[in-house]
Amino acid sequence: MLYFYIFNKADGDLPASEGKRRLVIKIGTSTLTYENGSVNIRRIEALCKTVSDIKNSGHEVILVSSGAIGMGVGKLRLPKRPSDLAGKQACAAVGQCELMYTYDKLFAEYNHTVAHILLTSPDLKCEDRHAKFSSTMTRLLDYGVLPIINENDTVSTEEIEFGDNDTLAAMVAESVGANLLVLLSDIDGLYTADPRTDSSATLVKQVFELTDEIMASGSGAGTSRGTGGMQTKLRAAKISTDAGCDMIISNGSSPELLYDIVEGREVGTRFYSRKG
Repeated sequence: MLYFYIFNKADGDLPASEGKRRLVIKIGTSTLTYENGSVNIRRIEALCKTVSDIKNSGHEVILVSSGAIGMGVGKLRLPKRPSDLAGKQACAAVGQCELMYTYDKLFAEYNHTVAHILLTSPDLKCEDRHAKFSSTMTRLLDYGVLPIINENDTVSTEEIEFGDNDTLAAMVAESVGANLLVLLSDIDGLYTADPRTDSSATLVKQVFELTDEIMASGSGAGTSRGTGGMQTKLRAAKISTDAGCDMIISNGSSPELLYDIVEGREVGTRFYSRKG
């Protein structure tokens, strides 16, 4: 079995507005950067302020952050994202420094300490590595640290191991026994059709069962800066809901919506887990 529980859930049966909760928040590249790869300062500042406030209210938060390749493109002043693996990995090596410097600086302004964890697929598939990861996460959360996780793009042997961190976020949510997984993306949620090409598409606000039809509905990448699309998000929903963790897709252009999500208000698309 590839995915297994290490943590006990924290108040897992409570409504979203009650009790201490453990949240995994995945942030997409399009949320953190402009089209040219440069940091979207206003957006990332709003995100860090909101997450800090949510932590201050007593919740535990784990970030799974994309953006290293995109920031590397901007830092290197390249005209576009490289198409070859070596180019992407080089951009990731440069961009990861910029990404973590930005997070460390902004979260420190709100008196929160961050930790940086790079993972590859075998780290969560190998029992020994997974156990060490889980032990470290337990201690970091005990210390009140905000873990920030990303795929180790520089050494990954496959061009896309997790699917733009969507699947990674779901695997992390399962591993840490999260109550809720939130995917901040460039779209409001799951639609009946692609809203960028079909004006009649409507937002699906609640999904209680991931049917074959729903799973087959997602396709294509979200933007030129990311490699994930609705297909990877639906796979993430399958992993998290099977593990008893609800998942929400929300638009990352308004990080303040995280307040509404934590308080149990209707935001984006919510995928309900199979609890009990």
